[in-house]
Amino acid sequence: MKHPPDNIDIELRMLVEAVYLKYNYDFRDYTGASQKRRVLVALREMECENVSELQAKVLHQPEAFARLLQYLTIPVTEMFRDPEYHAALRSQVVPHLSTYPSLKLWVAGCSTGEEVYSLAILLHEEGLLERSIIYATDINPESLEAARRGVFPLDRMRLYTENYQKAGGKRAFSDYYTAAYGGALFERFLVENVTFADHSLATDSVFSETHFVSCRNVMIYFNRRLQNRVLGLFHESLCHRGFLALGSKESIDFSTYANRFESIARRERIFRKAAE
Repeated sequence: MKHPPDNIDIELRMLVEAVYLKYNYDFRDYTGASQKRRVLVALREMECENVSELQAKVLHQPEAFARLLQYLTIPVTEMFRDPEYHAALRSQVVPHLSTYPSLKLWVAGCSTGEEVYSLAILLHEEGLLERSIIYATDINPESLEAARRGVFPLDRMRLYTENYQKAGGKRAFSDYYTAAYGGALFERFLVENVTFADHSLATDSVFSETHFVSCRNVMIYFNRRLQNRVLGLFHESLCHRGFLALGSKESIDFSTYANRFESIARRERIFRKAAE
């Protein structure tokens, strides 16, 4: 006999449906366990007794939704995260990218920008940044604004420096930032060719043909249906034999697009669009 869902699960469904109808932010295909954890944190911080009270507040107070959004899209990121991935990117993807006269790259779900700046530094050191356009997209306007500013906590620079060195960095990491505003302000030339834009992988379509797509540690929060939708977007966006990079815990093996990409560096989750 199938047991009925708990009240909180019913309330969660109603909350995400209300958010979609009111604000057109679609969290309906995000995984339930992660979503529930984040909403429970929001309940405590926003002083609501239950999800229904939170829903009422979000529906009638746009500023409450803006606050809830910060909990639903908690950034978990760092510069040169998974150094072995960046080393593989440098050795196995960059040589192919360097054959193009100009490049378009998409960092999907860019959060507060650490992945964007890491990619820009790598491209700069390989002589490709000046001829590259990078699209950095996310659904969280506060995260996008933080990415535009390019100011990161000073106490993270030691970890970021270690990651950079392990990833095959060619300079002193401190060359790329200045201590300012109580943090590390990264050089503006790194983002001169970056377009930061609001884009939802759940509801929006492809906006440009690209040579490389990075979407790392984003799809782990999506259910299978949304993962397939997102992989479809990336496949459509990528040019002939373009490259796709996913996070360390993500895979395309059981998706409907498994046969439409080939693995370039399996452990580092780098794929290439299969020839058609």
